[in-house]
Amino acid sequence: MTAVSTVANPRPDWVGSAHSQFLAWWLPKFAMAASLFIALPARTVIWVVALVWMGLACILNARHCGRVHCRYTGPYYLAMIIPVLAFGLLSIGLYGWLALGAVIIVGSKGIWWATERAWGKFQ
Repeated sequence: MTAVSTVANPRPDWVGSAHSQFLAWWLPKFAMAASLFIALPARTVIWVVALVWMGLACILNARHCGRVHCRYTGPYYLAMIIPVLAFGLLSIGLYGWLALGAVIIVGSKGIWWATERAWGKFQ
């Protein structure tokens, strides 16, 4: 006989609120997309700030409500600052930045899918 533990989540998940989700994740993503058309130094700064913003939002949300994928996407967003800074020093062109943006998005979605599939939404 197997016992399944169901733990009620007493604190709301920020991902569940459209307002919180917009401020924590969609606004920085929009800023990153919009910055593709501005000068390289400013683009680099915007991407770094956006990744710090989203990374900290994930880490805080994981601590706030125990959302599983946030434990991993937070550090992932922070780690992605390293390639952004490297791209900011190199002249890789718009397609390079688009590829990096795709890696950031696909990577975070992959982490979300894999971790919540393996361990559920909350711990």
